[in-house]
Amino acid sequence: MAKKLAGTMKLQVPAGQANPSPPVGPALGQRGINIMEFCKAFNAKTADMEPGAPCPTVITYYQDKSFTMDIKTPPASYYLKKAAGLKPVGKRNRPRGAENPGRETVATVTSKQVREIAEAKMKDLNANDVEGAMQIILGSARSMGIEVK
Repeated sequence: MAKKLAGTMKLQVPAGQANPSPPVGPALGQRGINIMEFCKAFNAKTADMEPGAPCPTVITYYQDKSFTMDIKTPPASYYLKKAAGLKPVGKRNRPRGAENPGRETVATVTSKQVREIAEAKMKDLNANDVEGAMQIILGSARSMGIEVK
């Protein structure tokens, strides 16, 4: 018999760094999901990824307290910031894009780097080929104030 679906939730967790502290613990706990079981399974699945890369995760949980998770690739903005070599700034010490994208540029990336990012994100993008995926990544770069040469 099929399991009875209780709901789904989305979290963005750093790869290999899931732990029961906030924000992961309370989000899972209030839905009755075993927190340590999730943390161990997530860290095992993301062990081959770059540590600390933000991983959007869709968690489907069932009424018998079991769950499944779909771990997606890190956001395009993460890859673009890394490729452009943007330095961390601001209160949270994170790299940021331009204040006024389109009017100012904060960095430049090559089309070869954009192709690599598009190939890495291909399975999560709504594109038929790598060229279509590159156009999506180019749009993200443009909206962040990153110039592509």
